[in-house]
Amino acid sequence: MRSRKVQVMVLSFFLMWTFITYYVLLRTSNAQIDRKQQQQVKRLVPEALAESSKSMKLTRNLIEFLRYKYVTEQQQTTTPTISIVAAEISNEIPALESVSRGTPETVEKSTPAQIPTQTHLPNGEPVIPILVFACNRVSVVKCLDNLVQYRPSVEQFPIVVSQDCGDVVTKEAIQTFGKQVTLIEQPDLSEIVVLPKEKKFKGYYKIARHYGWALNTTFQIGFDFVVIVEDDLNVAPDFFEYFLATHKLLKQDPSLWCVSAWNDNGKANVVDATRPDLLYRTDFFPGLGWMLTKELWQELSVKWPKSFWDDWIRHPEQRKDRVCIRPEISRTRTFGKIGVSNGLFFDKYLKHIKLSEDFVQFTKINMSYLLKDNYDKAFLKQVYVLPLVTFDELRRNLIALDGPVRMQYNNRDQYKRITRMLGLMDDFKSGVPRTAYHGIVSFYYNKRRVHLAPNANWKGYDLSWS
Repeated sequence: MRSRKVQVMVLSFFLMWTFITYYVLLRTSNAQIDRKQQQQVKRLVPEALAESSKSMKLTRNLIEFLRYKYVTEQQQTTTPTISIVAAEISNEIPALESVSRGTPETVEKSTPAQIPTQTHLPNGEPVIPILVFACNRVSVVKCLDNLVQYRPSVEQFPIVVSQDCGDVVTKEAIQTFGKQVTLIEQPDLSEIVVLPKEKKFKGYYKIARHYGWALNTTFQIGFDFVVIVEDDLNVAPDFFEYFLATHKLLKQDPSLWCVSAWNDNGKANVVDATRPDLLYRTDFFPGLGWMLTKELWQELSVKWPKSFWDDWIRHPEQRKDRVCIRPEISRTRTFGKIGVSNGLFFDKYLKHIKLSEDFVQFTKINMSYLLKDNYDKAFLKQVYVLPLVTFDELRRNLIALDGPVRMQYNNRDQYKRITRMLGLMDDFKSGVPRTAYHGIVSFYYNKRRVHLAPNANWKGYDLSWS
């Protein structure tokens, strides 16, 4: 009887809490709320729903715990006492589940997920794991849905989700994919001690720690390549085909160190939608869906930074004049406005990036044009014989000849002014403009190819431009 009273008391408490919360929200809704507050409420709704789900789950566990506790103590003919702490509940709930579902011997214990160990297919082709980085965003399911939908082979492209943060709701969302993905969990969730002035950047320290652990864990299996995907990315239909066709270039050409699915200047109005097959070399490290080799990770892992890994990897000391492959039309697009970077660039650039909808059979295309010797001969020679035009001539379409043209910049301020007028990203990382190759930024404008280029006697990137 006492057990039933306790259950009623617990339920009454949570019901009262629910009605009080509802009443407060109802009163707030009747107040004058400006547009900014409404947007904040919209952003908080998913979080509130997730917290509500966690509260309901805790309530069920608490009731079941009390039931189990009282039943056990009454069977032992002792007087029940109520002494509940978080640690006690967490330690005893597994036993409770065993009681409710059967004997301990019949309950399947959870075991850590194992990354597939096959590194090559029977035909010699490499197995290329897709390493998805997740933390506490349930929206990771959008990313995983996309990857599972377009994946041509489970054996060649195992999806490994590495989760940091220990967020239970996100973990459960990932686990709904069952055997379609492998979940591994970053074991070190300890707080990172940083200087007071660095406190607001603590998230970047945790991200760097997570990347280092996950890449070590994955590459130690013996894979030759890994493709990195963040949890807020959608992928194109030919995402896997793209990496399948380009991975060999990373082995053939020592001047290449990554293949990226991202075009930083990939907004719909500055790309050629008729050329989804077009690929470039770029001195700028794009990230956002990229492939690296085992050898590169062995080089970087011994000096992996404590924070801001993506800026660090762009430093000359790491890049060593090596380049990446990037597409004309992006094979990834981010939907994650909310994150550590607080929506940096999202409204102005990222949400406008065009995601390719075509399936290009890259594996049937001869990719040798992207090798350094071949590319430099054709590309650099072509750019500097093109007619030189001004922005005004380009904007007003006053160019008499058809075909590609060249625009010139001579200093940092001139470059930033031109790119802003064109709607391109105007920033530099370690002196390198986004998408640039030998200082040349290629894009599409008013139905023609345009190359924004420095002087023909260009001497290299200037770190002071960053």
